[in-house]
Amino acid sequence: VQLQASGGGLVQAGDFLRLSCVGSGFTFSSHAMGWFRQAPGKEREFVAAISWGGSRTAYGDSVKGRFTIYKANSNNAVYLHMNNLKPEDTALYYCARDQVTRRLGVSDRVSEYGDWGQGTQVTVSS
Repeated sequence: VQLQASGGGLVQAGDFLRLSCVGSGFTFSSHAMGWFRQAPGKEREFVAAISWGGSRTAYGDSVKGRFTIYKANSNNAVYLHMNNLKPEDTALYYCARDQVTRRLGVSDRVSEYGDWGQGTQVTVSS
């Protein structure tokens, strides 16, 4: 299993970024996917998740209304659109694969995700 995340960068508060994550080595369409982030000195935080078929989503409280996750099974990709970025969004962002095949719903628990990408850095200046 490989997960390759990209799209991070240095932006100003209020800007927009789109993160991408391409998966390989597994049946991408059969797994929910999630985005998490980790800032220095802090625990890994749930950001967003999407069900295997793309019909269900969940978001962390701090990003609701600003971030959107969507899944393109035809491209083996999951995306995170981030609008109105804030300095507190600064972190290393990871995409992850839900270890359960065709889970009913989505999970916000780190422990439910068995495979992780390398992370892409997002830095938001004020």
